[in-house]
Formats: sequence, structure tokens, C-alpha cells
Amino acid sequence: MVKLASARESRKYGPVQTRNRSEYVNAGLYVFATVMLLAGFVAQFSMEPRSGLVVILIALGLIILVNVHDLVAHLAGIDYRLFSLMEHDLQLGLVEFSVPLVQSIGTLLSFLAILFIFFQEEMGYGYYKLEKHAVNMLIAGAALWLLGSIHNSCQVYERADAHVQVLQESVHIPFLLGSLLFLVGSLLNCQEQAGMFHHGLDLLSGILIRLAIFGSFLFFIGGLANVIKVFKMQQVDGLRLEKLRRGAQERLADEREARVPFLLEEQGRRKRNNVEVEHTTTPNPTPYRDVLVGQT
Repeated sequence: MVKLASARESRKYGPVQTRNRSEYVNAGLYVFATVMLLAGFVAQFSMEPRSGLVVILIALGLIILVNVHDLVAHLAGIDYRLFSLMEHDLQLGLVEFSVPLVQSIGTLLSFLAILFIFFQEEMGYGYYKLEKHAVNMLIAGAALWLLGSIHNSCQVYERADAHVQVLQESVHIPFLLGSLLFLVGSLLNCQEQAGMFHHGLDLLSGILIRLAIFGSFLFFIGGLANVIKVFKMQQVDGLRLEKLRRGAQERLADEREARVPFLLEEQGRRKRNNVEVEHTTTPNPTPYRDVLVGQT
């Protein structure tokens, strides 16, 4: 459902301690959000379903923050040079940029749908136009979740360590299955609402809530797997991360090092010149035997 920490070497942005701390906070915040999302849908079967809607809204808001952090982190990892590097590595645009962007938009649509349902429940049934929009936005949000999860699962590895690939897939698969459950539940909910006049909390059918509970649990499993992945990726000594392709990594490194190859070449040329000057100016040492003969 969310891209989270990348397996790219270019993910190194900012000071090491700050980056590691932000990735841990990001992963932990997502796990907390999935727990709240699960609790919010479970609360729909309780005596206080309205409070469950509030919990769902808070959880979706936190997930939006996590996705926005991922988007900014991935752009910062390549020094915000997306378009100049994307011609060398298409996965930058199709996976690492589009996935958190699509997920953010999908979560925002789901947030608005739940918010419209909450408004109808709190303010009465005078907002009839919001009903259709809420049901449709639930479908659109879940569809974007699924689209982003498919994009994320289609990431291709060539040089990454096998351990890294297993960690990545352990996060992708639960998000993909959870997004699929949300989409199926939203479609069935729309079909059930067709031709009927439901308002407020009645816009969330029982089948949607049950599938959303299972989907939220899968998101929670994916979040836990992501915490393990982030922890393992911080210990990069034994793991080989994926590099940017087709010269994009070299170009990014050259830009970051301010054309270090040119500077090294200049330094090497200066060292060679200094050595030549020393050879020409330093006199040859006089043998010790000649010194003794000269003294006699």
C-alpha cells in the first residue's frame, strides 16, 4: 500500500543518523496507523460506530503523511533530479515516484469518502449528493491503492542482494492482497447500494467492513515486515543494495561529488609535475669513495 524505504543505494539522503531515525519513525508510524485502521473498522460492529469513523480518519491521515514522506525521501535521495535521471532509469518514475504519489492520492480519496459519511451521520441526512460521491471515492481510492501496489510489485532487480529482494517482496505481497480486498469490498458495497436509499453509516455495508478488516490486517502484516526490512537495510555491511541503472548512478555520483573525476585527474597531473621537478632539481648524491679521494 505504501512504498516506504527504498532498496536503492541512492536512498542515502541527509545525515546518516537523521535519515535512519526518520525511516524508523516512518515505518513505526505506518504500523500504528494500520492498527488504528483495523480498530476503526472493527468498531463499526460496536455500540459506537461513529467513534470508529474518527479513528479511521486519523489512520488515513497518518498514512497520507507516511506516503508523502516516502515521496520526498525518494526525491531527496536523487537530489530532486527525477527527470534528468529517469531517461537512464525508468523505474525512478514508474515505481519510486509514482507509487507513493498514487498511494497518497488514493488514501486522500478514501479519507474524503469516510469524511463525507461522517458528515452525513453527524449533520443529518440533508447532504444526499455526498452519498454517491462517497461510495465512488471508496472505489477510486481502493483502485489507486491496488494500482500502486502492482507498480511496486513489478520492480525489477538486477544487482540487488537476494536477501534484500526477499525483504522487499515480504512487504509488497501483503499490501497487494490487502488493496485487492479493499477494492472488492468497495465494488460489492457499490452494488449493494444501487437502487437503495442508505445514509450515513448505512453506506458502509457489512461485506465492505469485513473485507476491510481483513485488508487492514494484511496492511499491518506488511507494516511489520517493513519494520524488519528497514532494520536490516540499516545494517548495509552484509547487504548489497540495488543501484541506479544505465549510467544514472554514475551521473548522480558525479554531480554529488562536484565532478570528482576531473579534480582527481588535475591532482594527479600536479603530482606528476612535482615529481618531475624534483627529479630535475635534485643533484645526484656523491659516492663516499669520491669524497675520501677529494679529501686526500
